[in-house]
Amino acid sequence: MAKQYDSAPPMSIDAAGQYRAVLHTARGDVTLRLLPEIAPQSVNSFLFLVREGFYNGCTFHRVIPGFVAQGGDPTGSGTGGPGYRIADELSDHPFGTGTVGMANAGPNTNGSQFFIGLAPAGHLNGRYTVFAEVEDGMGVVLSLAPRDPATSDTTGDIIESVEVIEVIEDVEA
Repeated sequence: MAKQYDSAPPMSIDAAGQYRAVLHTARGDVTLRLLPEIAPQSVNSFLFLVREGFYNGCTFHRVIPGFVAQGGDPTGSGTGGPGYRIADELSDHPFGTGTVGMANAGPNTNGSQFFIGLAPAGHLNGRYTVFAEVEDGMGVVLSLAPRDPATSDTTGDIIESVEVIEVIEDVEA
């Protein structure tokens, strides 16, 4: 079982910063461009969990072709999380192919689980926190094995590790 935390991490990112995360899987790498300007708490929590190694070994436990690929649950069942919850950060950013949102069990129950849109999903707009976009590797995401944790007896594709990249822009004097 993954480590559990008593509370959400303190804010440690620059909401105006540029961050990338690379999900390393056996099928290839997926680079996410994080969006702290619209979801600072969610990005902060995600980066905290990445740095803690929380996602290493998690699976994409729910993959529904034409809809979403969901991961970030250390139990692989769709019910696990980090031990804390964070509030929704709803925006007008649309859910399209490659949009990354926080999965939850209802309003203000975001934890560690996230989903990547496999197709446009306008019915999710304004209902889930958008915190990233796939910048590279969407073909990898689309190749993930379909899986429903309620009916599948196989393990989903594994997130082997996640790497954080902070982009620092050169400012010429």
